[in-house]
Amino acid sequence: MYKIKELAKKIRNLFRVYDVVSAKSTKPGMEQISQISVMNQYKLMSVLLPADKLPSMCDAGFKVYSQFDEDGILLYIFSIIGFTNRRIVEIGAGDGKECNSANLIINHACHGLLLDGDPDNIRQAIDFFAKNASTWLMPPVCKHAWITKDNINTLIDENGFSGDVDLLSIDIDGNDYWIWKSIGVLRPRVMICETHNICPDGAAITIPYKEDFCYTSSDNYHEEFRSVSPLAMIKLSREKGYRLIGSHKYGFNLIFMRNDVGKEFFPEVDLGSISNNPYTVEAKKTRWDAVKNAPWVEV
Repeated sequence: MYKIKELAKKIRNLFRVYDVVSAKSTKPGMEQISQISVMNQYKLMSVLLPADKLPSMCDAGFKVYSQFDEDGILLYIFSIIGFTNRRIVEIGAGDGKECNSANLIINHACHGLLLDGDPDNIRQAIDFFAKNASTWLMPPVCKHAWITKDNINTLIDENGFSGDVDLLSIDIDGNDYWIWKSIGVLRPRVMICETHNICPDGAAITIPYKEDFCYTSSDNYHEEFRSVSPLAMIKLSREKGYRLIGSHKYGFNLIFMRNDVGKEFFPEVDLGSISNNPYTVEAKKTRWDAVKNAPWVEV
């Protein structure tokens, strides 16, 4: 009982530190301090509390560099399961300033391979990390390449990121399913990917593979005809040895964990538990009809 009370006291004190730091957080160093405080809180909670009493992902999310609340969710996950080699691969990293790996690279000493099909994005990413006080000495590897199922493994291997990594992120608004299916040189512990949550929960569908696919192209069926349904990505990930553990707050960025990692803290969840958010419900209602007869491929 004494040990539990002492742990509870430490957690309360850490929350006080975080509140003070957050209020004054105007420098990058203060941002790191506040996040390390949060990590330590989660670690203490994982010791003190039963797994089913830990915070939910929707309560852990926040945005620093991610597009939505993925930074907070990923910080929560790795606070609980820990890092191994702190290596990250992000496919579709944009300009690096807004992506799923930037916060872990800048504030948590991770090293990443960032791939993007737009050369201007990569130029901006290189400049961004070169000028950042936390990454100028060892910036992430930022490479321009149009990602295909035929070159993805070579790109990963040639840049020294094959094997085990802590995180893989995929967001290319197109051949996401086919790229994940093709990856064979990488064993991420956690994988986050964007899906198209306008698709019905029961539909395991994806766009047909087209090497130069761009959803904004004039020859595309419709701009909503892109990517992959959540169920299709769940099925594929299960085949590759991963389970669905949650999503970001809007329900289309799905998070998977390798089956030999963290089962006691992150059990498999069903699609219905993450597709019942207001955004997804509205997206299905207002946007699916435009592409329900599009040439989807069942998988």
